[in-house]
Amino acid sequence: MSVITKKEIIKFMNKTKIKERLFVTPIFNQNEFFDASSINVRLGNEFIVMRKQSFPLLDISNSTSKDKIRKYQEKIRIGFREQFVLHPRQLIIGSTLEYISVPCKLMCYVIGKSSWGRMGLIIATATKVDPGFKGCITLEIINEGEVPIVLYPGIPIAQLVFHETSSKENYNGKYYCPTGPQFPNFEKNIEDWKFWFPKN
Repeated sequence: MSVITKKEIIKFMNKTKIKERLFVTPIFNQNEFFDASSINVRLGNEFIVMRKQSFPLLDISNSTSKDKIRKYQEKIRIGFREQFVLHPRQLIIGSTLEYISVPCKLMCYVIGKSSWGRMGLIIATATKVDPGFKGCITLEIINEGEVPIVLYPGIPIAQLVFHETSSKENYNGKYYCPTGPQFPNFEKNIEDWKFWFPKN
């Protein structure tokens, strides 16, 4: 299906039936919020940062991998109007400030803002948001540039491009209704993937 435009996005946001309505909250400035065929989303104020650890690798087939991931990653929160300095080659996990509820007839892609991309800031997110998803969208953010970049919670960081689906679907994933960035969760898949792991 084709990308829907600002006019159609607004129609979805004004649907009479709650289940058919697109919700995005909060909206601070409508002039900054809409582009011709997308909406802009802002950076939240919670981040998962990577910490240096002594273990040599992370192996999801290992039963201790969940504990290792928690040692390797730490969730922090910074205040609005405070700086977060992202160093070259540093990866962090953030999220949108906005909480989003996507109706079952829409899906969207998360795309980085070109102005940030030209500074080397890449939004390397799992870019697809499924029909029926509710929550803040997790963003994997990496500085591919040569100098540290200062980020501020609340600034526009990415855009959502919506497509209308050919039939109704409902989100059945493992990251349901998040209100900030989420730690990786492989538990749902481990049983299905065991065939591919080395035998002990």
